[in-house]
Amino acid sequence: MEVNISEDTSMKAIRIHQFGGPEVLKYEDLLDPIPGPGQVVVKVRAIGINPFETYMREGKYAIKPPLPFTPGVDVGGVIEAVGDGVKEFKVGDRVYTAGTVSGAYAEKALCEVKTVHPLPERISFAQGAAIGVPYATAYRALFLRGQARAGETVLIHGATGGVGLAAVQLTRARGLTVFGTGGTDKGRELVQREGAHHVFDHHAPDYLRQIMDATGGEGVNLIIEMLANENLAKDLSLLSRNGRVVVVGSRGKIEIDPRETMGRDADIRGMTINNASDGERRAIHMALNAGLENGALRPIIGEEFPLAEAARAQVRIMEGSSQGKIVLMP
Repeated sequence: MEVNISEDTSMKAIRIHQFGGPEVLKYEDLLDPIPGPGQVVVKVRAIGINPFETYMREGKYAIKPPLPFTPGVDVGGVIEAVGDGVKEFKVGDRVYTAGTVSGAYAEKALCEVKTVHPLPERISFAQGAAIGVPYATAYRALFLRGQARAGETVLIHGATGGVGLAAVQLTRARGLTVFGTGGTDKGRELVQREGAHHVFDHHAPDYLRQIMDATGGEGVNLIIEMLANENLAKDLSLLSRNGRVVVVGSRGKIEIDPRETMGRDADIRGMTINNASDGERRAIHMALNAGLENGALRPIIGEEFPLAEAARAQVRIMEGSSQGKIVLMP
């Protein structure tokens, strides 16, 4: 989509002129965007970093944007300008985004109004930047693809990141028994604080047995899997009859034994938030807004980096050791 830009004023933004490693993220001056019909410009106060943005930077993502481009979709900020026909927001409104036209790694972001949502006063701008992809992904994985129901047991396999913590909060609020895994003491403590009933060290040699014992030998009903290339075969051995695994993330291939699915009538379900329909997106963000307003959902910020250090932040997110969301601050 064509982006209208101002001829008079400029902002700082991260630009990618060629696909490659973190070094291709360039901190540059860029002309301010101006909104067209049905669009708004958001003054960015915080930017959420997501793993898929590193794949897009490398040119390995399913969507390969034309060069040059500014990456990112998740912003917490304030409406600075509105285009013709926009009735939902006015200048000065606090918002978070779940998509942009011009990119999020910048001091201002042009957005279609349908991707912009109210940010409750109790939620900071940094927390607002942690909502769009992580919470929408967790919600769709749990309730639309995974069909999680109150009374079931769910395992969040890799619960210390942005999506994992969102999934813990969402499932606890819906009356499920929540299991989570983490690789550090600090991470596991955080997962337990955010509502998990049982937390396991996925580096422990017997953690699979510990999980199965915690279910009384019945297995878990639903697994939300963040790193399927490492864990999918293990997940299948943990499922109950009619259990489901929803694959949220994977960084490669894995060999599994299909017999593990047969005796359990088990399902493996993939998902990406990009496949959500407009109707699903509206429903998801209405549910998220209710949870943010009543305090059931509390985005956790792990680390903050200046916008100019976007390369360092992207390296950090792929290390997988941060507890909570990594954000950039313009």
